[in-house]
Amino acid sequence: MLGGVTETTAAPSPRTDGLPGGPEELAAALRSTGYLPDEGLATAAYLALVMRRPLFLEGEAGVGKTALARALAAVTGRPLYRLQCYEGLEASQALYDWDFGRQLLHLRAAEAAHATADTASLEASLYDRRFLLARPLLQALEDSPSVLLVDEVDRADDEFEAFLLEVLSDFTISIPELGTVRADVPPLVVLTSNRTREVHDALKRRCLYHWLEHPDFDREVAILRTRLPEVTEQLAREVARATAKLRTLDLLKPPGVAEAMDWATALHALGARDLDPDLAARTLGAVLKYREDTDRVHSLARGALFGGG
Repeated sequence: MLGGVTETTAAPSPRTDGLPGGPEELAAALRSTGYLPDEGLATAAYLALVMRRPLFLEGEAGVGKTALARALAAVTGRPLYRLQCYEGLEASQALYDWDFGRQLLHLRAAEAAHATADTASLEASLYDRRFLLARPLLQALEDSPSVLLVDEVDRADDEFEAFLLEVLSDFTISIPELGTVRADVPPLVVLTSNRTREVHDALKRRCLYHWLEHPDFDREVAILRTRLPEVTEQLAREVARATAKLRTLDLLKPPGVAEAMDWATALHALGARDLDPDLAARTLGAVLKYREDTDRVHSLARGALFGGG
């Protein structure tokens, strides 16, 4: 209340650009695709959309970082282009390359047709757009608006990270033979990191940042029931509870939501309607991916880990 006048907050006006009207509306749209975000993640994704800023998602493997990009593409109706990062990734593998095979065939066809007298024109024709192989970054700029997923950026080298920062600064790509490609509408960029190494601050500052935690018990049960409707409520609850217990152990690779889904699917395929300790122990390969982790769990009391209580 200011000066005797009660302050009220006006409801946000409906957007006219086709984007969700707010974080709650985006969260509802994401839930319709089977992706269940919490309030913080829905807000970060909404701001990335309306502010046209890259969204940097960091967290353990399997918590839903990559899945969010797919869900955002679905709810916005945009095509999704994925750049999977790895050690040694070079700019040409992310941007574009020339199709040397087709260029050679074109050159041979010109020779057969005795059309090689004008060497300048022939050379120029070799660098026509039809001979260009677009990689994910170029595809995302050309097919605007789009969603660009830069997956596991922490696996790329420092040099590629610096190059990526330059591209994300103005969303333009210069092709010497053809000119500059600029997106009419900047793509929604989602960068993910499993934090195998620290990503440079310069790249993080260019982005909105969100850390994804493992979901709480109720939300994980809801995710399992939404994504795996054939799984019983009892089995979903017991798998979620057991997965949460596994995450408290000193494992090399704590299981994420993806592993919990695999585990529930495996148990359902074996006819389980609840989490029997012996059956759970026999299906650990669906949820644990390291021998040391499996050995550690087998050495513990099965009932304590996989009991229904």
